[in-house]
Amino acid sequence: MTTVLTSASPLTAADRCDRCGAQAYLRVVLLSGGELLFCAHHGRKFEPELKKIAAEIQDETERLTADQTSAPEEER
Repeated sequence: MTTVLTSASPLTAADRCDRCGAQAYLRVVLLSGGELLFCAHHGRKFEPELKKIAAEIQDETERLTADQTSAPEEER
């Protein structure tokens, strides 16, 4: 997924996918002003359509493959 770096706060374990309720790793800020949260699976699935309507995409999917010892304590 192509990312746009934003000054938005990092996603946490409390942020949930709007599609399935799994932990969100993508925040999509819409051109209309709203935002959507997606897990990595649904972010990839909807990527082509999201790119058409997104002002910004915050992609934190690299955290899925990061070493668990480097994850913040609240996310372990």
